[in-house]
Amino acid sequence: MSEHKQLGFWATFCIAAGAMISSGLFVLPGLAFSMAGPGVILAYGLAGLLVLPALFCQAELVSAMPKAGGSYFHIERSLGTLAGTFAGLAGWFAISLKAAFALVGMGAFLELISPGANLFGLGWEWTIKLTAVALSVLFTAVNCLTVKGAGRLQIFLVVPLLGVLVTFVGWGLGGEAVRHTRFAGFADAGLWTILATSGLVFISFGGLTATANVAGEVRNGARTLPRAMIAALAVVAVLYVAAMFVTVGVTDADVLDGSLTPLSDAARTFAGAPGAIVLAAAAILAYITTANGGILEASRAPAAMAADSLLPSWLAARSHRGVPVIGVLATGAFMVAVLLALSIEDLVKVASTVLLLLYVMICLAVLIMRTSRIQNYRPVFRSPAQPWMSLAGIVIYFTLIADMGVVPLTTTAAFFIAGAVWYCLYVRPRTRRESALVHWVKNIVAPDIRRSGLEDELRQIAVERDEIVHDRFDHLVKDCPIIDMYGPATLEEMFAEVAAVLVDRVGMSKADLLAAFKHREQAGSTMVRPGVAIPHVIVPGRHVFEIVLVRCRRGVIVAEDQPHIKTAFVLVGSDDERNYHLRALMAIAHIIESPNFIERWLEAMDVEHLRDLVLLVERQRDAT
Repeated sequence: MSEHKQLGFWATFCIAAGAMISSGLFVLPGLAFSMAGPGVILAYGLAGLLVLPALFCQAELVSAMPKAGGSYFHIERSLGTLAGTFAGLAGWFAISLKAAFALVGMGAFLELISPGANLFGLGWEWTIKLTAVALSVLFTAVNCLTVKGAGRLQIFLVVPLLGVLVTFVGWGLGGEAVRHTRFAGFADAGLWTILATSGLVFISFGGLTATANVAGEVRNGARTLPRAMIAALAVVAVLYVAAMFVTVGVTDADVLDGSLTPLSDAARTFAGAPGAIVLAAAAILAYITTANGGILEASRAPAAMAADSLLPSWLAARSHRGVPVIGVLATGAFMVAVLLALSIEDLVKVASTVLLLLYVMICLAVLIMRTSRIQNYRPVFRSPAQPWMSLAGIVIYFTLIADMGVVPLTTTAAFFIAGAVWYCLYVRPRTRRESALVHWVKNIVAPDIRRSGLEDELRQIAVERDEIVHDRFDHLVKDCPIIDMYGPATLEEMFAEVAAVLVDRVGMSKADLLAAFKHREQAGSTMVRPGVAIPHVIVPGRHVFEIVLVRCRRGVIVAEDQPHIKTAFVLVGSDDERNYHLRALMAIAHIIESPNFIERWLEAMDVEHLRDLVLLVERQRDAT
């Protein structure tokens, strides 16, 4: 396991949860209540459901390709370099922006705790900005030092935050402060308004899928990341809905309407001023987790892009601890610039628009990867209900984008144009990678398409992901002849082709090899299951062992009363290799019994796809 993979399940869960719990819970409910009234509870529940298509699609992609850069890497490999350039830059921009403004959002709560704060006499606004800048510098330094330290800090921050929220919900529900009269007119705002409100609060879940950006630092990322992301959404969505129920149930409408500190106002009703202060402190903790997690997530995109030649190579530099230091510093510097120079409202909407557009691309990426016939696309987690899940996500997110307004849409369009210019001037002259989209198009216009370089990359990713250490059998398969017959053919014709490719490998004539195969078959059938045979013969010499893989789509005819052979593993070895012969038979048994192996074997496009199928099977491998 790589020493750079330092994040476990709980650190990854806390990164995902911390990315969601910020202004969406501690500021937005008051504004959402002014739109939907008590129906805001339903709006938050719907928002959690609306993020599911992006979550499931991202979970599938990251389980197939657990690489640093997350969304950027998946979009670039599936939709192409231009889309990847935009996704990488836009994702870095949006997550950094969300993290920076989380720190600015601390202002309303700092005022509750320290109403008279006035740093160096610069006024309240600059006190907040400079406090946020100092925190940005602090978290940038932590992320520069160590990935593991940043992950531990996230656990240290998120666990007490979740504890406070659970206490808030339990205390609120357990007392007598909740009054059913405050839920009167639950749906008076109308279903469409509630849906529109769910679009407003949708950004509360916006940082979830960006957790995939740290895939390169997660232990067993293909399994850990999907579980952590799904668990984080489940926990946070339940807490959101429960917190909204308590907040609406204990707070008078005139107090909650438009409040910038809704949970603190609610806590004050049943826990007094100390309760309000504790919730304000929890809000500050939430903003800090968003900022720390944002730096951790966003900084991986420029490093991954630089490694792919989409940005200057120096951005890919990593410290001896595996930290992409330049990417972290660039993210921190950008956040400081935003904090000092920019206003909030329109830019937050721009960040939301960009994230929604990334969600559309993530859903589209799964559709392309699933239909491109890229054989080595082997996700551990598969998004349910495809293609409908992806199509639903695309429609939902485009609908939400359309409601964002003119300024966010035009700014996002300008950002895309800037990305296209960078692609034309810098990326295109340096990069010639074939995406799954190109492979998909070629499959339509040229079914006999040559093997894509993406197949080789995905094979290597699968080897690294599953921590496969190739044994002797794998090395034999890497170098073995593969015969792909269309058929139908006779058994003698198959043996003749096998003998022809083995002549130079075993030092026997074709006639002698063919005679040996015939003699072995006469001694007993080598078919081990319907359609699968393992012919094997002993040859003169020492330290001789060879494998030949054979596929015959229409089958090799054995006898009238026996099924045709469509898959054959032919073994040829000298007498001193008898022990290894048994080991090879065990390896083949595991391979042919693996889920869907025979179906995928018969559907594989060419001999290299057949070789990949054997090499990537999960099985017990010999120690080397």
